[in-house]
Amino acid sequence: MKSKNLIKILTGSVLLFSLPSCSSFLEVTPADQVSDATLWVNKDNADLFLNNVYSSITSPFGTFDPGENWSDNSINGVNGQRSHTIYAISAYNAENVEGTEHRWGLYAAIRKANLFIERVSEGSLDENWKKVRLAEARFLRAYFYNILWTSHGSVPIVTKVLNQNTQGEAIFQANNTAEEVFKFITEECEAAAQDLPKSADLGRATQGAALTLKGWAQLFWASPLYNTSNDLKRWEAAAETNKRVIDLKVYSLFADYNEQFFEANNNNKESIFQRRHLGGTVLGSSREGLQGPTFVRSAAKSYGGVNPTQEMVDAYFMKNGLPITDPNSGYDPQKPYANREKRFYQSIVYDGAEWKGDIMVMKQGVGSKNATDVSNVNEATNTGYYLRKGMNPQYDVLGPNRLSSASYTIFRYAEVLLSYAEALNEAKGAVPEVYDVIKLLRDRSDLPNFPAGLNQSDMRKLIQQERRVELAFEEKRWLDIIRLKQAEIVLNQNSHGILIEDIAGTTVYKVFEAPNGKRVFDKTKNYFLPIPQDALDRNKKLTPTPNY
Repeated sequence: MKSKNLIKILTGSVLLFSLPSCSSFLEVTPADQVSDATLWVNKDNADLFLNNVYSSITSPFGTFDPGENWSDNSINGVNGQRSHTIYAISAYNAENVEGTEHRWGLYAAIRKANLFIERVSEGSLDENWKKVRLAEARFLRAYFYNILWTSHGSVPIVTKVLNQNTQGEAIFQANNTAEEVFKFITEECEAAAQDLPKSADLGRATQGAALTLKGWAQLFWASPLYNTSNDLKRWEAAAETNKRVIDLKVYSLFADYNEQFFEANNNNKESIFQRRHLGGTVLGSSREGLQGPTFVRSAAKSYGGVNPTQEMVDAYFMKNGLPITDPNSGYDPQKPYANREKRFYQSIVYDGAEWKGDIMVMKQGVGSKNATDVSNVNEATNTGYYLRKGMNPQYDVLGPNRLSSASYTIFRYAEVLLSYAEALNEAKGAVPEVYDVIKLLRDRSDLPNFPAGLNQSDMRKLIQQERRVELAFEEKRWLDIIRLKQAEIVLNQNSHGILIEDIAGTTVYKVFEAPNGKRVFDKTKNYFLPIPQDALDRNKKLTPTPNY
């Protein structure tokens, strides 16, 4: 088969790594002239193919209903969305699980990575170039397998290019065990890390990215979902790998917690791995128009697809560093937004908050279009909150506007610090090193460090709360409550919002059950997503996910 047929699908993906000018793109051999004979002996054309593998990384910045809405951090306030009709109530099964989430579909990306690895390995391109690009491809393949593994557990490991036309039924493989997939991911990441550079162009894999992915997989493997006997060696391994990222001394925390996500700060010193967007093209981000505050000066500016829950709001600490549940925190439920920590104000649009020069009003009975929609009859927030974090006000143009070039941050240094602190606490308890890394995060948000003398259990709770707050709305929460086996608790409690009313001249805040806030989780099966039925139909060697 001529490779020009493969190249036809690459047209847009080259933009992901193009230079500010178009010259480098124009110098690539025209797609209709590329064949097998030229694709793998020309670095420009081979790079174009690898760019397409990168483009298989999905981003939540082009959807109205991102994965964060599966968790207890947020809901989608519009009826009929998959996050609450399927995932929030755990109605997923082999027939409906795939939808727009494209997990099993990543085998197409894995095949492309395998093809690149095979052809480049046997080709005669420059050895230094090959070493780095092959490491990138192996990292990407491990990244895709990580998504499949954390979603489904047991999946087939395919490392060769398969062709049903020539191989027939021989292309089908049985599931590998979850442990085998874990080992494959971590071994591939370690191998890739040996050949990847410490720094690279925006969007390309680095040594830090490979080690971070390895450390994340080890943290997942060490957590209660898989580590039923609490083998401390697993926690030690996760701590060691995350410490290796720290010891690279490449990364540090960006000064502004929120603006690090703006396009002007792409590839900043905190970023470890990002998925690029190019505003003004089909690859632009539409996050503000899809997920931000709905009404600004009564005009619709966004679909408002992410409504933070009251549970998420309650997770933010007070300015004095204490949880609102601590009697010494000073929290007043009738002044719920006073004296909260900096990240709350950087992440949440609440009643009385400013957005684009407008004071947002979620109170009932005052004629505001943003008044909390308690009956789910309009487009206002269902919880009394909108998302601010990562939202650049200049792009609040309604709908899929594709205007922003802000990258989707997959891994950043703050997560490495949190993972290291968690793993080290589980392995050794609340040792000084745990306090040291947490202090870095707390200092950025002008918070005092955790109280001295904590035992392991109390430190665990605070680290988990810190992680939830720090990484909120970054597509991390679902997997955290899955790996920690907390989903059976937090996802069997309905989500709530805030109702604000004037009663006898006094503003009263009342927590209520939000529309579309129903949550159901079956601990006997829902910790893993089912393998899609069409995959089971094609491959009779696959074992279905248990209990579906």
